[in-house]
Amino acid sequence: MVFKRMLGAFGVGAPSVDTVLAAPNVRPGQALAGEVRIKGGDFEASIEHVTLGLVVQDSSEDGADTREFFRAEVSGPFTLAVGEERTLPFEMPIPWETPLSEIDGQPLRGVAIGVRTELSIAKAVDKGDLDLVRVNPLPAQDAVLHALIRLGFQFGGTELETGHLYGVRRDLPFHQEIEFYPPPQYAGGISEIELAFVASEHGLEVILKADSRHGADAVGRFHVTHEEAAGRDWESEITGWLGHQTGGGYETHYGHDHHERHDHHDGHHGHHGGPGMGTVVAAGAVGVVGGLVAAEAIEEIFEEEEEEGEED
Repeated sequence: MVFKRMLGAFGVGAPSVDTVLAAPNVRPGQALAGEVRIKGGDFEASIEHVTLGLVVQDSSEDGADTREFFRAEVSGPFTLAVGEERTLPFEMPIPWETPLSEIDGQPLRGVAIGVRTELSIAKAVDKGDLDLVRVNPLPAQDAVLHALIRLGFQFGGTELETGHLYGVRRDLPFHQEIEFYPPPQYAGGISEIELAFVASEHGLEVILKADSRHGADAVGRFHVTHEEAAGRDWESEITGWLGHQTGGGYETHYGHDHHERHDHHDGHHGHHGGPGMGTVVAAGAVGVVGGLVAAEAIEEIFEEEEEEGEED
């Protein structure tokens, strides 16, 4: 995908920049490869740095919130001659905790990820175009997601939360919550399940929270390696965890034979969406979920954000 623009912050005849991604699909922990192609304008320019930033846009009922959560420098200072063409290859690491933006080839409603090229000339910084990046689940994450779908849970939406996750170390200042509505056999006891992943190179934390209709929520936390998570029978794990609903709210720690009463989710202050968040459907053996949006709609989000920036 290519974005090209004359850098408006530097006036008429300024350098132009193309950001070209080798492939827009990536998983957490991998690297995003591509090139930044710069063409000199009508004047010699002293480039101070070329930097890439990973940007997430979280859309909720309260509006859209755009934030940069990771930066990588492509180049330090150099002089760009009049009309000179320069290509800067890059491999940008994708943090393990990067939110997911796509499942089964379909963008998720509520979150979009992009990479933004930033170029600095003579202390003036131009934040360039946003290039859409599709962040797909790790195999371990995919196993949990599809277990919920096979159990009849239907995707509702996703949002970013800054609240504390008890006992879980995070590198990013937020975590993603993916919401599912329960099938009929669980709908009498719970209104929805919220799923959060905290991944690292060593393993995966899986946090499940069931919002109870009777006042005592239940939280299940499973700490597994990537290999264990990808091969585990998550349908049995989730079904067993949900069985504790009859006795109240509990927190389950994977690998420890004990349960703790847990009447609320520590530090969680997010809103809980209802069916109005989007039509919920199921189709296919592994489930095609509601709350998915067309890729064109995601691209429009970034185009609107860019236009607003240019007006400023």
